Formats: sequence, structure tokens, C-alpha cells
Amino acid sequence: MGMTIALAGNPNCGKTTLFNALTGTRQHVANYPGVTVEKKQGACIYGGRRFQLVDLPGTYSLTAYSLEEVVARDFLVNDRPEVVVNIVDASNLERNLYLSVQFMELGLPLCIALNMMDVASDYGIRIDVKRLSGRMGVPVIPMVARKGEGKDALMAAAQRTRPVSETGFSISYGKEIDEALARMEKEIAAAGFLSRRYPARWVALKYLEQDTQVRSLGRQLDPVLSGALERMVSETEQRLSAAGQGYPEAVIAEHRYGYIRSILSDGVVQRTSTAGGSIRSDRIDRILTHRIAGPAIMVGVIFGIYQMTFGLSEIPVGWLASFFELVSAGVDTMLPDGNLKSLVISGLIDGVGGVLGFVPLIMLMFLGISFLEDSGYLARVAFMLDRIFRVFGLHGSSVIPFIVSGGIAGGCAVPGVMATRTLSSSRERLATLLTVPFMNCGAKLPVFALLVAAFFSAHRAWIMLLITLLSWAGALVVAKVLRGTVIRGEAAPFVMELPPYRMPTLKGVLIHTGERTLQYIRKAGTVILGISVLLWAAMTFPGLSQERLDDFTRMHAEAEAAAGKMPSDAAASWLARRHAEIDSRQAEEVLRASLAGRIGVALESVSRWAGFDWRTNIALVGGFAAKEIIVSTLGTAYSLGEIDPGSAGMLSTALVNSPGWRPLVALSLMVFVIFYAPCVVATVCISREAGSWKWGLFSVVFNTVVAFSAATAVYQAGTFLGY
Repeated sequence: MGMTIALAGNPNCGKTTLFNALTGTRQHVANYPGVTVEKKQGACIYGGRRFQLVDLPGTYSLTAYSLEEVVARDFLVNDRPEVVVNIVDASNLERNLYLSVQFMELGLPLCIALNMMDVASDYGIRIDVKRLSGRMGVPVIPMVARKGEGKDALMAAAQRTRPVSETGFSISYGKEIDEALARMEKEIAAAGFLSRRYPARWVALKYLEQDTQVRSLGRQLDPVLSGALERMVSETEQRLSAAGQGYPEAVIAEHRYGYIRSILSDGVVQRTSTAGGSIRSDRIDRILTHRIAGPAIMVGVIFGIYQMTFGLSEIPVGWLASFFELVSAGVDTMLPDGNLKSLVISGLIDGVGGVLGFVPLIMLMFLGISFLEDSGYLARVAFMLDRIFRVFGLHGSSVIPFIVSGGIAGGCAVPGVMATRTLSSSRERLATLLTVPFMNCGAKLPVFALLVAAFFSAHRAWIMLLITLLSWAGALVVAKVLRGTVIRGEAAPFVMELPPYRMPTLKGVLIHTGERTLQYIRKAGTVILGISVLLWAAMTFPGLSQERLDDFTRMHAEAEAAAGKMPSDAAASWLARRHAEIDSRQAEEVLRASLAGRIGVALESVSRWAGFDWRTNIALVGGFAAKEIIVSTLGTAYSLGEIDPGSAGMLSTALVNSPGWRPLVALSLMVFVIFYAPCVVATVCISREAGSWKWGLFSVVFNTVVAFSAATAVYQAGTFLGY
């Protein structure tokens, strides 16, 4: 197994960059047991010894105010890693060391990675690392993680680290708090209260800080003692209030910062007169976050990503289209006619191949987004959009879930739903939960790419930009409606830290891009593969009656007889066309008679108002499971209908040549896909996060109604105008 090292730190401190630098490709992503917060694990080898690294969620504190803080703390307490490496932003030491102090109070074996030393130098900050280490009593290693500087020194120091509890570390919090801590610690130690998990003094601190998780555990374990401790906290609050000092948690935080300031005094941190980095960052922000220029630049950046993505992906997407076309043709010659051949070609190759054909496009999209994330620009996007979000009753922090869900492109609604946990207001959190699925997640991109390539190839980037803006506008309008009706309440204040601008490293961007692309490919090879097979079966069975099959056999025989009466030079071509017409008619009747076809035809009386035919209805019903299924189902439907799509590229041609399809129908379908029901996994997550299945069901029904209304409005307006 090897030595386990936990990487912890504040958001935007370079923690994941260090994790990637240490582990490279030797990492995997999962979820923490019982929760859906992402867990990254990896391995590295130093000095012939193997180390297991765990990248904990970014957190500012170990007090359980958010799920990320609970997850990080539970891992540290329950799994007991041999070393905790606290990654600290060297340019913002006072705030970052607040978490370090809490690790020390918990008695954990701590090593501090003083990251972004180059940024600190640009900001005119000089740090005496040796003196800082001596005053903190733990190893402090200067680093520039994005360049890989300091990795060896960090791994060497980690092996020498010992638990801080051996040094008896503690901070004085003033007379009132210290006296309360002494009384509470004595009671806790005597009863062995939570002592198997936490140090007695630390438990007392958590009670004073109103830590909900520790108090809940305490009430379950020993309600009597827990009640006594809570009364001691109330008495302390009264004494502090009488002395005009405020609440215990505020006093504790003030003294921790006081301790940190004393550590950093007397030459540990010095500021020079040349704060070039800070000045440069401020100058950049004056432009990029300007009230007028900032949003315009943001739109230009998004347009540039789409332009790059479609421009560079055209050739590799064509290669993949040709590859799947060759595979389909090869299988067609190898297998005899029948259900097996139909399953392999229509269900697997045309279904899954249609999704995999967009891998180059998805990869380039992720590449652009990863660059923006690592550079620090996406944080500025959130900062700028806060002004707009407040108008619609949302919180500035809602921007992050929107972006994670694909607010620019290529995200996923599931982590976006999880990201709403950082919102303190339950009303704004619920409104964000219900509107996050409107974003253009990676699952929707193949649908948009297919339709844009087929009907708007000359204006691809502009159409994708329009789709992005429409998804944001729709989400905000719906949020305003929800906040004014079913989810009323005042907006909470928004506070956000802007990370410094950094030049992303090629390795970091490639790792992030590779992770997301592999997730997309895995989904195509597992979930989408399984659903494609089920949908193929639904579009194949029960099939036509034997009497109707005999009719088609008779039509072929009649065609043969008619061809025999024609001149030989014209008979062959006429007979081939006639056989193709009969086969196409038979395939369409088989599809119409299938379970899926019957559902699609039944819905057509309603869906025709939005311009959707029965084949499109089949795809949209399948899209409830996963949005990528829309492309694979269209591929299967048109393949079974003998309009052979062969691949993503051929499917575009099939749609263009199919009766009933035109640019207005494609635009209507894209509008519907933007807004309609979240996928099954996202719906389950919404239900869990909202605490009730009624909200998951509400999201499915409400979003679909909104989507159909918007699509119908677009189609009917376009038809009225003659498009």
C-alpha cells in the first residue's frame, strides 16, 4: 500500500496542481464513501518507496460549515493518513495558515508546502522559510508546484514529519474561553467522550464553535454530557456578551489570526516596494472585470473557444466518421442478414459510434475550458456575473455550479448539482439546483454539434455562442420565476476570493483534459452502450406480422418479374432502385410497428407543434436516460430506416436529406434539448440534494414543459415568418 499522504488546503492554492505534478498519470477519480464529493487518489515513488496520495476537497476551515469541510475532516480523522501536506499560498500567508493552525490543534502530522513562491515574489513578498518553520514547529518547504519545483524536498520532509500532538500544541483564547475549555476538556477526558476520534481539547473547541456535526455525534453518544457541554457554551456566550467580546467562535477565530500574525512578525514576512505581480494583476482585472468591457471580453473568449473547437476538430471528426463507416461496411459483409447483424450495425456501431465520433470536438472543448480554469479567468467570470445573478434572485456563488455544469461548455450537471452545497441560503441553493440542468453539459454537445454541422455549418461558432447565451438567459429567467413564486426569500451576501493570474502548465491542462475526455469515452462504452442496445430492441420488436412480411416478399418478386420484361441495359439499375425502395419502406414500417415507434407516433400529434416527427420523439424519449443517447438513437433510427448514417458525419447528411428536416426544425430541437428534463443521474442527485423526490420530479416535468413551450414558440414563429 505504501505511506498515505493527504493533500489539503484552501481553494485556489495549487493543491490539485501539486497532486498532478506528483502523481502524473498514476491517479484515479472516485467518490468518498456515502457522499458524491469527488475523491482523487494517486501514487508516486520517491527514493524507491511508494506513496499513496489523496487530494482532499478544498476547504478554508475544519469546522463543519459545508460538506467539503466535513468530508476533508472525516478523512483525516477516520483514515488517519501518515502525513498531512497543507498546501499554502505564499502570497496570502495569514489566511492560508488559519487552516494549518487547525490541523495542528487536531494533532495531525503536518508538513506545510509553501506554494506559489514565484507569485509571492512578484507581489513583493519575501518569506524567511527557515524562521517560519522554526516558529510553527513543523517542516515548511518552499515550492512552485506548476513548475515542479520543490517536489523532492517536500517528499523528503514528509517522511520525517511527526504528529503535532507530541509537541502539546495549543493556543490561548483569552481568559473566558480558556477557562471554559479547561472545564469542558476535563469533563470530556474523564468520560472518554468522542476521544477515540478527536482530542478532548479539540472537541471542546468544536462545541464552542457551534460545530453541528460534532454536536450531533455528541448527542447520539451521550445526551446528558452533551447537554452539559452545551450549557457551558451558553454560559460562556453570556459572559463574553457581557464583556462586549462577541460570540465564542468569533473570539476563537480572532485569537487564531492573532497567533498567526505573531508568527509572521519580526522578519518572517517582509514586503518590498516592488509588488509587480500585484500591480499587473490589478491592471488586468481593471480590463477583464470592467462593467462594460468585461462581459464583452467574456463573450469573445467563449466565441473563440467555439471557433477553435470546430475549426481544429473538423479533420479528426472526419477521420473517425470514415473509420466507423468502414467498420460498419466490414461487418455488413461478414455477418448474414438478421437480428444479430442489425444489433451490431444499428445498435452498436451506428449508436455508440455516433457518440464517439465527437471525441475530438469534446476533447478540444475541454482543453479550452481547462486553460481558462487553470489561468484563474473563470473565477473572474463568476465575479462579473454576480451583478447579473442578483437581479434574478440568485447568489454569486451560483455561478460556480452553472460553470461546472457546462455554463461555457463541456461540463456535467451532476458535479454542478453537488457544487450547490457551497451555497449557504437554502432558497438560492434550491433555485440553483433546479436551473443547473439548463447549462450546456458535455452530453448535449454532440447533439448541438450534429445539428450545427448539418444545418448551420457556415456559422458554427456563432450558433454555439447563441446556444450558450440562450441557456444562461433561460436559466436566469426561470430562476427569477421560481424565486418569485415557489422559492421566495431574500438573497444572501456574496464573498469570493479571486486567485492570482497564472500561466497554466501544459502538463496540468493535458491531465485535466485527459480526465474529462476519458470520462466521456467510458460513458459511451458503458451507459450509452447498454441504453443503445435496449433502444435498438425497442425499435426492432415486436416487428411486422408474417402476412405483412409476405407482402414485401411479393413486392420484390413482382419487381423481378417486371425487370425481366425490360431491356437488359435499363433493367439492372431500375431493379436496384426498386429493391431499395421496397427495403426502405419495409424498414420504416418495422420501425413504426416497434415499441419505440408506437410511442414516437403517439407523441407526434403533440410534438408536431414544435416540428418533431416520430423518429425525433424516439430519440428525445431515450434522451431522458442520457443526452448523448439522442445522437445514438437518431443514428439507430435512421439506420433501421435504411437511411444509412454510418457515422456522425453520415447522420448529418441523412438528416439534411430526410423529409421534414430543415434549419428551423434543427433550431427548435436545439432549444428543446437546452431546457428539457435532466438525465436520470442528475434527477436522482437533485432529489438527494433537495431532500425530497418531489423536487426531482418537479425538475423533470417543469423543465420539459419549459422546453416544449420554448421549442414550439421558436418553430411556430419561424413558420409564420416563412422559414
